[in-house]
Amino acid sequence: MKKTTVLFDLDGTLVDTEEGVARSLRYAMDKLGMEQPDADTIRRFIGPLVPDSFQREYGFSEERAKNADLIFRERYETIGLFECRLFPGVEDALKALKEKGWRISVASSKEEGPCRQILEKFHVAQYFDLICGARLKEDIGTKIEVLRDAMKRLGISDKEEVVLVGDSRYDARGAQELGIGCIGVSYGFEEDFGEMRKAGVTEIFDTLDEVVKYLGEPGR
Repeated sequence: MKKTTVLFDLDGTLVDTEEGVARSLRYAMDKLGMEQPDADTIRRFIGPLVPDSFQREYGFSEERAKNADLIFRERYETIGLFECRLFPGVEDALKALKEKGWRISVASSKEEGPCRQILEKFHVAQYFDLICGARLKEDIGTKIEVLRDAMKRLGISDKEEVVLVGDSRYDARGAQELGIGCIGVSYGFEEDFGEMRKAGVTEIFDTLDEVVKYLGEPGR
């Protein structure tokens, strides 16, 4: 079976969410009475689930991480969510892929509702056959869980049909664990492309226009 469907990560691939995440994380750390995070720490919060990031970066217990996430959400869900911008060329790339006949889905570790809100804000939601994100009440949160859910909802059983486009090692690892192909982009938040390559990324491109040209026509 040839490729028919492109799954896109959101944060760092389609949307630059750094401003909103940074301001909301600083808000949470201030409320927690902790030292403000540096730029590198902030960037590592972008993409993975926030409670996981608090555990990884600060050694929080699961319970403390959940509490910190609630504080983060106080600002992020009301203000920070919309402090973002599309990366250059996103709408042109999505339009080009749809015109070529590709099916397109978001597959993000960000919760599904906010994913849709962001894409609707920038008037690009209509290009997607599916907007799939984390649904924590259904225990869908890790990258591999979201990818598996996206394929199920799209009615895809053959992994050869699918390729993920992402900007981080987490995207690459999720794709590798599930057994689907992965293409990387360099303009996002990953700082170690060697880690992406170790996880099985086949190519890393500097722009989405290059990704579109590489993918070509579906069915190849």
